[in-house]
Amino acid sequence: MQRLGRLGDDNTRFETDVRADPRIADIVKSAGGFGAGLEPLAADASYEECLEYGMAFERVEAQGHPALLEMVPPFGDVDITRENIVATDGHEITLHIHQPKNISASLPGVIHLHGGGMAITTADDPGPTFWRNLLAAQGLRVIGVEYRNAAGKLGNHPFPAGLNDCADATRWAHQRRSVLGLESITVSGESGGGNLALATALKANAEQWIDAIDGVYAMCPYIYGGYANPSESLPSLFENDDYLLSCAIMRSMVKVYDPEGSNANNPLAWPYHADVSVLAGLPAHFISVNELDPLRDEGLVYYRKLLAAGVAAGARTVHGTPHAGDMGFFYAAPEITADTVASIAAFVRGRST
Repeated sequence: MQRLGRLGDDNTRFETDVRADPRIADIVKSAGGFGAGLEPLAADASYEECLEYGMAFERVEAQGHPALLEMVPPFGDVDITRENIVATDGHEITLHIHQPKNISASLPGVIHLHGGGMAITTADDPGPTFWRNLLAAQGLRVIGVEYRNAAGKLGNHPFPAGLNDCADATRWAHQRRSVLGLESITVSGESGGGNLALATALKANAEQWIDAIDGVYAMCPYIYGGYANPSESLPSLFENDDYLLSCAIMRSMVKVYDPEGSNANNPLAWPYHADVSVLAGLPAHFISVNELDPLRDEGLVYYRKLLAAGVAAGARTVHGTPHAGDMGFFYAAPEITADTVASIAAFVRGRST
């Protein structure tokens, strides 16, 4: 049966879709997608099976780290330090701080939250490290948060553990703006990190410390949660399913983040479900989505909700790219990456004026 919204026949994949950037498509043909070599779990997989899948997914992703490190350029003008802070519940959170060398003046600040479905990968991985360096090279102070994951080597900590860590790190930075030299604070992240960026702002708004956040920039946010039984109101979940990222992969990550499913409609777990009423009073937001990403439409729905709530909000669609393709394929399509970095930098600088 033809999938709802699918372009071409039902066997179309990212690498054969006429909309795909051919440079990225060629790489995908040879390398496969996220977690290539892992069979997705059945829809009724147990929590324990999903945890094992998360560990296996991390191992597969780690196999590509050496090649990625070889392609990452040096950043001689960026200083990197680490700081451990104490979370509200007493455990330590590691922060990775990237900033331009030899600049003591205050700069616009970014709290960066890495992707991985709130379940896997780390802030210390080559991809997030490279991204923080890119942003710091734009004249920003960037703080990457090593939050607790729901699975993988930093798990097993279901919702709301990771969100609480992101909120603690944001409040810590806000309380030390002058010491850290932060003119402003924008919370930003991609995929699962995009979820956490949006949810951190929602949490701050509900708890009345939203003054700590000057802006939110979410890339390809993973915010719907209903991937086991996707709604036809989100056509991209059908149109782009298994374009590197699939609903089958995502439903396993949902299982470890919310094992009992009791937070399926909780906007702090899945911001897509936020009512317009809880968005009122948020700072400026920007939502960036990828054209050929299953998650494209949920990000755009959130953008429209922000507008309906009277929040200053912007959005962009990065054409020809799969999920987070403007980050992950910088070596093949550098101008696409540069355009996204410039978009983030412009937004972040705008929070300081």
